[in-house]
Amino acid sequence: MISPIRVTAAAVAVVLGAGIAACGAGPTSGPGASTTSTSTAAAPATTRAASIKVPDVSGMNHQDAQNAMQKAGLYNLREVDGTGQGRALLVDRNWVQTGQDPAPGTEVQPDAVITLTAVKTTER
Repeated sequence: MISPIRVTAAAVAVVLGAGIAACGAGPTSGPGASTTSTSTAAAPATTRAASIKVPDVSGMNHQDAQNAMQKAGLYNLREVDGTGQGRALLVDRNWVQTGQDPAPGTEVQPDAVITLTAVKTTER
């Protein structure tokens, strides 16, 4: 007598195998048919995005500085209160840039962290 556990395990294997095979299956002829490439060229192990030159945002209001960074393709922005008080930069146009890291002109990857340091316009 065949064990019910073996029958169940075999059935699960068949169903999973059919499901996995069907995931990549598409029409083999006619409209919408998929083609398979037989290229033997190896893909590069890692691909690096093109580097981006960090723009100079010295003296800009914080909103304009953020806009310039994003226009350059840099979105991982960190903002710091230049007085060391740890305040949040709530109204960006009320703050002026006093520093940035990395320095302007530095070549960075698109996901690099850019730190923008600013003080309130009234504290310049």
